Amino acid sequence: MDIKTLRSDQIYQKVAQASPEEKLELFRNEMMAPFMKQWQIQQIPFKAEEPHGFDVITFNSMMHRSPDQITEQISAEIELISSESFWLECEQAVKKSLHLFVEHEINLPVSEYLFTIQLGNPQSRALTINEGYSGFGGIPGFIWGTLLPNEYTIPRMKVALAHECNHNVRYQFIQWDHTVHLGELIVSEGLAENYATFMFGEKFLGPWVTKTNADTLNKRIKPVLREQLQVTGFDQIAPYLYGDEIAKLQNFKPVNMPYSAGYACGYHLIRYYLRKTGKTIFEATITPAAQILDEAKGFWDEETIING
Repeated sequence: MDIKTLRSDQIYQKVAQASPEEKLELFRNEMMAPFMKQWQIQQIPFKAEEPHGFDVITFNSMMHRSPDQITEQISAEIELISSESFWLECEQAVKKSLHLFVEHEINLPVSEYLFTIQLGNPQSRALTINEGYSGFGGIPGFIWGTLLPNEYTIPRMKVALAHECNHNVRYQFIQWDHTVHLGELIVSEGLAENYATFMFGEKFLGPWVTKTNADTLNKRIKPVLREQLQVTGFDQIAPYLYGDEIAKLQNFKPVNMPYSAGYACGYHLIRYYLRKTGKTIFEATITPAAQILDEAKGFWDEETIING
């Protein structure tokens, strides 16, 4: 297994020192180009044909520092993600997260992985609502972490990477296409967060789970989501998965769901499934959502108790 690290701190330092005219293409070629296969899979143009058209830079700048923001003025921010220990911790998290599957006799079809950490855009509400950190790992072979670097987010980056590695493994076995339904995404997020806490402990549970109390989960979220599991189309899925505030930011119709409803529900659903079946998180990660939802039917009628 070949796992490569793209040291974004070194790229940020170069871009910060570059002239305003050079920043854009320097950032595109050094930070975006190594992920070219991902952009092709996501059908995001690498470079817009028209000036100011939609491309990887536009897409990336929604949640991350855009090239024009990467100046000497954010040198303190860059410094916070420049230590060898930070990158070593992140690298070890990715390596361990992937290797544990192999150790549990799950042979991964993908052998080459690339990961990096990007500085988040402080203006992004989608990021700040997540307490300043996030990630993306849905395209096999590519893993991203995002953060507004501080004492809270830096130690959680390794946990976010473990979460994303779980997605990365799952989608080597589970087909993702336009027919994907809400049930799959609830299961997927539940698996990923259970894997992150399996690796690092429940004290690192993400805000997408901890901000939901038992009353909200049992009375407001579960009764609605159980009826919507077959919903398809991202515009339909997103409000249930992320909640109304993020849905509105993405111009989707709100459905009266609280923050990260699908994530919180998924986490407790998978906990229920693992307890009921005795399956390991490794086995569960590559199990189709239909099977998990079928074996965890009792979850919807049983009151979930949240400790702490």
